[in-house]
Amino acid sequence: MRTADDRGRGDARLVLTCEHASAFVPPAFASLFAGDRAVLATHRGFDAGALDVARSLARRLRAPLVAGATTRLLVDLNRSPHNPAIFSRWTRPLPSARRAALLARFHAPHWRRVERLLDAAERPVVHVAVHSFTPKLGRDVRDFEIGLLYDPRRPRERAFADRLREALRAHPTELRIRRNAPYRGTSDGLTTAQRERRRARDYLGLELELNQAILRTPAARRRVAAAIADALQAALCASPRQVGSTRSARATRFARAARAARAAGASPRRTRSRSAPARARDAKR
Repeated sequence: MRTADDRGRGDARLVLTCEHASAFVPPAFASLFAGDRAVLATHRGFDAGALDVARSLARRLRAPLVAGATTRLLVDLNRSPHNPAIFSRWTRPLPSARRAALLARFHAPHWRRVERLLDAAERPVVHVAVHSFTPKLGRDVRDFEIGLLYDPRRPRERAFADRLREALRAHPTELRIRRNAPYRGTSDGLTTAQRERRRARDYLGLELELNQAILRTPAARRRVAAAIADALQAALCASPRQVGSTRSARATRFARAARAARAAGASPRRTRSRSAPARARDAKR
């Protein structure tokens, strides 16, 4: 688990995460992927380019970042523990005790670190989870650069997503942005789980989905991160703080939580009946 330093803290409402940051398999679990190592380098194994963008955002916005350190094919950090999709076809057949050990070792610590930062942040906290998606999945060609995933039923969250979208559209990079694409913002994941635990007035959870076609080189990732950082800053400046918020006390708790997360880690949906096409859209997530 990687947590970025928060020295020179920026907006005390912002928390960044990157659940699918890595394709790494710890040596103790390498045998699970014997003969299938190539899959780890594909979109099934991790979100290519997402970690570089997330780190750049953390530096530019002086915000804390909690990033996963293992492949999603071991255990998916962007799934609730009760979701069967939290395990892949390589880990689902394991005995229940080994699956529980995977959750305890990799999933639970990531969620705890994120939740500590969310608890300590100024209200309303803005949680931005950085992901990337493959330009083509089967016959589905994704002809846009950025997807903003959120819950349209939460007015504050929808309003922030609208401000972010407008700021991105105004940027000279001419990025094409879509709402709740290529996945639904209400599908099971870390932000959806946090919405169920937190009041709408206190928590805004967005997933930032980036087309891997615009993340192919370090220079391209820096350009994308710069555009997103500018847009996030503009959206945050236009977003009202909660009336009665005690900023200094929360900032102190926030800094303590960030330090605790760094010390603990390494440096660097609700279920509803869905149609078959909808299940296919959500399968990659």
